[in-house]
Amino acid sequence: MARWLMREFQKRFLKRNKTFLSAKLLNLLDQQTLLVLSGGFGTRLKSVVSEVPKPLAPVNGRPFLYYQINNWTSQGLKKFIFLLFNQSELIINFLTSEKDGILKGCDVKWVVELEPMGTGGAVAYSVNHLNIKGDFLVTNADTWLGSGINEIIASEAPAMAVIKVEDSGRYGSVKLSNDQIVSFEEKSDRTDAGWINAGLCKLNTQNFKTINEKVFSLEQSIFPMLAKQGDLTAVQLDTEFIDIGIPEDYFRFIKFVKS
Repeated sequence: MARWLMREFQKRFLKRNKTFLSAKLLNLLDQQTLLVLSGGFGTRLKSVVSEVPKPLAPVNGRPFLYYQINNWTSQGLKKFIFLLFNQSELIINFLTSEKDGILKGCDVKWVVELEPMGTGGAVAYSVNHLNIKGDFLVTNADTWLGSGINEIIASEAPAMAVIKVEDSGRYGSVKLSNDQIVSFEEKSDRTDAGWINAGLCKLNTQNFKTINEKVFSLEQSIFPMLAKQGDLTAVQLDTEFIDIGIPEDYFRFIKFVKS
């Protein structure tokens, strides 16, 4: 209840203090680091994208990651850490080639896992390796989200961006109570509409203190734990959402860019 009252206060404060908020948000954007999960194998997409890792899937002559970075920087982000494993050298080569292009003026780092560690393990490894403190953002390199950076940054960690889709069963759904996430449902054959994890969240290094495993998943370990504790805020978005993990949606993104 206390967290809900605080969020209500923040909403009302936000409306009455737009100028102050804008300046504060700009300051937060300058300080905020985005960790980009980029190390997956892209197994489901290999039938149409087999030569490069999923973040570099070609889209109208450019890698998918090009559009992602352009979108993130247009929303004000300047600090990025790419979490790599599969074909990491190809992604590093791309990032290096764009240091005077779309990444000009940005602080860019990368961490290469020694072995696949899962989404949670990759984040924890990078946090320890780079001595990250406090709040940070996490997103998927292969999930297009038209907007949401400002909204997630303005929220108190831990927070997860959620979006409503027609086929929630494909992704696994998120159960909400007001603007709090209370539970998660696994992927299923259900085809009804519902809220899902949009692939963008704000976490704090303290959220990992009780996890002792080396290899673990954000989706199976961190998020359910935070929801059970009543700490995970839902940031509801209304924007474009395309996960290019399967050929059908990869081609949908290509059409989206062309349009």
